[in-house]
Amino acid sequence: MRILGKDAGRGEIKVLPETDDDIWHLYNVICVGDLVTASTTRRDEKADDKLRAERAEKKRMTLGIRIEKIEFEQDSMRMRLLGTIEEGPQDIGQHHTLIIEVGEQLRIGKTHWKSTQVERLESAVKDTVKPRIVFVSLDQDEAMVAVLRAYGLKEIVTVRSMRSGKQYDEKGKPFDYHGEIISKLKSVATPEMPLVLLGPGFEKEELAEDIAHLPKGTFGQVFVQQTGQSGMAGVNELIKSGLGSRILRESTVGAEMELVNRLMEEIGKNGLATYGPAEVESAADSGAVENLMILDTLLREKDLDRIVHSVEQQNGSFTVISSEHDAGKQLAALGGIAAILRYKLA
Repeated sequence: MRILGKDAGRGEIKVLPETDDDIWHLYNVICVGDLVTASTTRRDEKADDKLRAERAEKKRMTLGIRIEKIEFEQDSMRMRLLGTIEEGPQDIGQHHTLIIEVGEQLRIGKTHWKSTQVERLESAVKDTVKPRIVFVSLDQDEAMVAVLRAYGLKEIVTVRSMRSGKQYDEKGKPFDYHGEIISKLKSVATPEMPLVLLGPGFEKEELAEDIAHLPKGTFGQVFVQQTGQSGMAGVNELIKSGLGSRILRESTVGAEMELVNRLMEEIGKNGLATYGPAEVESAADSGAVENLMILDTLLREKDLDRIVHSVEQQNGSFTVISSEHDAGKQLAALGGIAAILRYKLA
């Protein structure tokens, strides 16, 4: 994410999303009622109704839309903003949809910016330089490729080994299980991305050997990890058990899952933790909060700036937890807000 400019007088911030993850960050910042201005296409207003419906050419123009509905398309990693045109060369008062994608500048106008929203944008700027992590979770039967994004894990593809069943391709050649995995990896992994191979048995080590024979720089640093399961279950097992490792700690999701894991441990032993809006607010006012966690969906619904400011003014930390991964689901079950404490409250 790049922040291109701020206009405090108009309550506007201009940004440029540079990665897929930036679209997710914007989804957590833009709200119904905001005025979002971006380049878009719309049919020529001078054409008659029939022509506009059938043949009128779409022209590129800049429109300001008062947002009425927001849709995040996870598969295509883009956002649709539906609303009424307030600024632009034509069709003021009519409805239009802005498509927000990587590489498209936009200006976000709000009557009031929450500090948590500004911090989210600034965090996205820092996250842009962090590499994503690519996982290959495999056994002798199949391999799943997944990418760790800012909002959680996304499964990309599954490759079956064909060792039980059809073992030859359409040309009659033996099926190359590892070659097929590597082929799929080349479409998602770059030399900047750490590559984690995991699963039970020795298949991951054999794949690592094949990758080691590829030209230098084909993939990033390769890590091999033992887990009791393969597939997505294996990836979640690794993240939960290996959160102290450098590679996971440096990822946004890894840090979030580690924090929630600590929270659950404290709750389990009736220790230094509390959860729920009233309980956390009371702890914040008492200066007892060391780590504050708020679910992203709750931040979109409520203004919790006062609690966040109270915690930060007393040198506590604040983390937004994505609702798209397992840790987020655990926090949602606790009311969407929780805290690790400095000391136990009476």
